[in-house]
Amino acid sequence: MGIDKEILMGMYKRMNEARAFEEKVSYFFARGMVHGTTHLSVGEEASGVAACMALNKDDLITSTHRGHSQVIGKGIDLNRMMAELLGRVTGYCKGKGGSMHIADVEAGNLGANGVVGGGHGIAVGAALTQKIRKTGKIVLCFFGDGAANEGSFHEAMNLASVWTLPVIFFCENNQYGMSCHLSKAMNIKDIVIRADAYGMPGYQIDGNDAIEVYETVRKAADYARKGNGPVFIESKTYRWLGHSKSDANVYRSKDEVEGWKQKCPIKRLKEYLIKHEICTAQELEEVEKKAKEDIEAAVAFASNSKNPPLDIIMEDVYA
Repeated sequence: MGIDKEILMGMYKRMNEARAFEEKVSYFFARGMVHGTTHLSVGEEASGVAACMALNKDDLITSTHRGHSQVIGKGIDLNRMMAELLGRVTGYCKGKGGSMHIADVEAGNLGANGVVGGGHGIAVGAALTQKIRKTGKIVLCFFGDGAANEGSFHEAMNLASVWTLPVIFFCENNQYGMSCHLSKAMNIKDIVIRADAYGMPGYQIDGNDAIEVYETVRKAADYARKGNGPVFIESKTYRWLGHSKSDANVYRSKDEVEGWKQKCPIKRLKEYLIKHEICTAQELEEVEKKAKEDIEAAVAFASNSKNPPLDIIMEDVYA
C-alpha cells in the first residue's frame, strides 16, 4: 500500500529507542538500581512499534506487562517513562507503578497491565465508548499467546463481535507463556483460527517484519473504523531474553534463541530500507545515534528527578 519515508524512518527510530531503552533497563536491574521486576521485549520491537504506528494519533491502545515497545511505538514521553522505571515522582505514575503500569490516558495509552489478559475487558469497554460516542477512534488490544487461553480473551472476543465494536485484538505470539511453550498449552498450531469461532477476520503475520505488521494493522484499522466490527491478528515473534528478570531461561536451547536473533526485526527493517533505496545507510546510522542519545537524555532526566515524597503515599490508591 506504500508507506511514507517519514513514517518508515520514525518506525526505525522508535524500534531503536525501544531496544536501547530495554538494554538500559536491563543494565540498571543488574546493578540493583531498579526494584521490583520487569519484562523485556528485546526481539519483539517490530510487533509493538509498527502496530502502534499504523494507528491514527488519537486511537487507543491497551498494553501488557511486556509493553515497552508498544508504548514507545505509541509515542510516549521517554523522559517520563524512564522516570517511572527509576521510581521518580516525574514518572507517569509518580514513580509508584514501575514497568508494568505505564499509562498515558490523554495520549491514548490506556495502560499496561500486570494481569495476564487484563487488557481485554478494558479494550472492549473503551471500544464500546467509541461506538456510542461515534468518535471514529479504534482500540488496539495487545496480549500474548498465554493470555489467549484466559477466559477474559474469549469473553472479550465474543462480546466485541456481538456488539460489532471497533477493536483489534493483537496477539504477540512470542512462543512462550512464561516457561511453557504454546504447544503444551493449546492443542492448535495457529492461534489465529480462533477468530473464526467469533465471526471476525483473522490474520497471521510475521511479527518481526515491521512492514507486514504496519500494513496489516493499517488494513484492520480501516476495517474496524468503518463499523465492520473487530479483527484478530496473530503476530508471530520471539523474546530473546527470559520471561522476567528472575527467569534462569533453562527451558529453551541457545540454538533456538540464536536462530531467532538472526531474524532481528531492527536489522531486517534496516536492510529493507537500504535495499529499496528508501534511506541511505548514513541516514539510518544518524537515526540510531539519535535514538541512543534520546535514551541517555531520559536517563539524565530521571536521575535528576526527585523521589516521591512520603506525603503522597496514600494518593492514587484504590480499594
